[in-house]
Amino acid sequence: MTQFDPFFIAIGSLGVLIFIVTSMLGMGFNLTIPEIITPLKNKRLVIMSLVANFVLVPILALLIIRIIPLSEGLQIGLILVGFAAGAPFLPKLVQMAKGDMAFTAGLMVLLMVITIAFLPIVLPLVLTGVQVNPWEIARSLVFLMLIPLAIALLIRARYEEVAKGLIPTMNMAANLSLVAMFIGYFVGYFDVTYGVLGTGGILVSVLLVVGAVVIGYLLGGADKDNQKVLALGTGQRNLAAAFAVASSNFATNPEVLIEVMDVAVIGFIILMLIAGELGRRSVPGVGGRVKSGKV
Repeated sequence: MTQFDPFFIAIGSLGVLIFIVTSMLGMGFNLTIPEIITPLKNKRLVIMSLVANFVLVPILALLIIRIIPLSEGLQIGLILVGFAAGAPFLPKLVQMAKGDMAFTAGLMVLLMVITIAFLPIVLPLVLTGVQVNPWEIARSLVFLMLIPLAIALLIRARYEEVAKGLIPTMNMAANLSLVAMFIGYFVGYFDVTYGVLGTGGILVSVLLVVGAVVIGYLLGGADKDNQKVLALGTGQRNLAAAFAVASSNFATNPEVLIEVMDVAVIGFIILMLIAGELGRRSVPGVGGRVKSGKV
């Protein structure tokens, strides 16, 4: 480790915190309570969404690490992203794919809130042989994600114009902090990052993202818009939650953060390509409508 590495690692850690909080604030400022609740009245679609994200994708992650040899840190990183659902970036992808934006809002918040309760309960059971503190996981997710989201939703409900005016600032802060995080950790953990090449970390990232997209698409029902949203919503894992747990519980094992970053970068590229292709195949005037999310 050089004398500059701790400085870059500190930048990366600060970037993680800012990215998580500003992502949640931006999500809350951009949504209203009715927008979140209305699409969730379709019980069958909600159940399929939960099965896809909290049963099938976690099973897929566990199968991947059993089949492909990985170090402990890479395994933990893949498990974190595989078990964390509900990504703030989802609306951008669905907009590109010309999917149902109403269902997108409800799905995004539902998955995120359940993730906050899901990870502290399940991770200690799955990560056998690894010391995991459920309260530490829950606390980081509640303070960094749930509370900022609740505050933003409250501000949006009472001061709509103020909330809307803050959305561009939050989006810019989230994007810049994400860049700072990648640069900080890449430089600070360069030896670890370089060492991950050829170990299977990139391959398993591709398998997880592509597999998650396929799972979501198949469980989306017969409605093309719902298929798009659930495919992209399942493929786009909750990086904010994964980074929150990784930075607060596995800071001493940089491979965990590196693997989460692998999925973040690779997943972003793959999902952008898929969303663009789905958007090009949409029937003009059909995609992107606001509806109740019928299957």
